[in-house]
Amino acid sequence: MNGLTHLGEDGAARMVDVGSKVETHRVAIASGRITMSAQSLIAIREGDAPKGDVLGTARLAGIMAAKRTGDLIPLCHPLGLEAVNVEFELEDTAIRATATASLTGKTGVEMEAMVAVSTALLTIYDMAKAIDKGMVIDAVRLIEKRGGKSGTWKADAQ
Repeated sequence: MNGLTHLGEDGAARMVDVGSKVETHRVAIASGRITMSAQSLIAIREGDAPKGDVLGTARLAGIMAAKRTGDLIPLCHPLGLEAVNVEFELEDTAIRATATASLTGKTGVEMEAMVAVSTALLTIYDMAKAIDKGMVIDAVRLIEKRGGKSGTWKADAQ
């Protein structure tokens, strides 16, 4: 074996066989942010964005995207998520999104949390682009994962 889990002996991409893995409770937390003009942040905070409730819509988009991760990322297993939460924190010049995904299963939910955050941030961009086309999405990353053979992992503080 070549040591790469998503490559077969012939070098072709493959989905990892998780059939013999033990089910464990798994949790992943991801975050990212979108920086924007003060005008955009005020409009979002006050609910005055042209397309309506930006954060409510972005929350739903993130949850829906997490549930479809297996359709978006080619080698991800389709998972029966037990919970997905997307939360927002308004900063001085940005909005930080944090997503938590969890299930009891044979494979992790890191990609589901990352897809939830990315999609929530893209939805914020879409809903506020009439005000500010220069918004920047950045710092999308895994913050923590728990469960599975590798146990708990936490990102270094930034």
